[in-house]
Amino acid sequence: MTSNDTNAPAIRQTKGGVQSVERAFGLLECIANSSGSATLSHIAAEVSLPLPTIHRLLNTLVNLGVVRQLPNRGYALGPGLIRLGNLAGSQLGAIARPYLRTIVEELGESANVATIDGDMVVYVDQVASQRQMRMFTEVGRRTHMHDTGVGKAILAGLDSEQVRHIVSTAGMPTPTEYSIGTVEALETELERIRERGYSIDEQEQELGVRCFAMSIPEAPAPLAISVSGPISRVDQAFSDRAIPLLRSAAEAISEDMRGGA
Repeated sequence: MTSNDTNAPAIRQTKGGVQSVERAFGLLECIANSSGSATLSHIAAEVSLPLPTIHRLLNTLVNLGVVRQLPNRGYALGPGLIRLGNLAGSQLGAIARPYLRTIVEELGESANVATIDGDMVVYVDQVASQRQMRMFTEVGRRTHMHDTGVGKAILAGLDSEQVRHIVSTAGMPTPTEYSIGTVEALETELERIRERGYSIDEQEQELGVRCFAMSIPEAPAPLAISVSGPISRVDQAFSDRAIPLLRSAAEAISEDMRGGA
């Protein structure tokens, strides 16, 4: 089957870009958006490319180790991406770290930066509070998106179909009585996040912990920063101070990632 459907989303092209490279990355994005694996028919339906071209690109990506072919003849992201992903994650953390330190110095609570990883969110860096009672999240930890501040901030930037795909694949566990447990409730919450510009983890992942998070605009990959602490300290007065700091940091990190453009 060759996908020439004019309604199929075209692979993103950039001014002055190399077409074959853009197409290869488009296939990687298609596989990634399908939770890391996809059938050939799904890929063909998602991209506006002739089937022989898709075959040729996939064979090249398989030979490079960044895609692997599954026993069912489908395709999945390959181990060659792991090292690149780890390096990219550490570099993202390095860019964000000075701003996380400023947040911690100003607010006294732990700050994080996280990105999407398939159907989960992964923390790529943290600057911990110096207080005895503090929030600590291990760098590299993967968790669900629907019950975390950073996860919801990222989800709010995706369309409804992507959100539904992510939560249907990952599931929606409810670790506390405050956790969101249905797609409908999540979509309502995401609309509130879009309106106010930031998300709140209201004891949804851990009782007694509140988190404020904000997505980083125009980032090369979906990213969010957050600040979290015990609800006894992270209150409305804290929010009034935290939100402007998060917004300023998010804008500065975005500018740094774009090379100060």
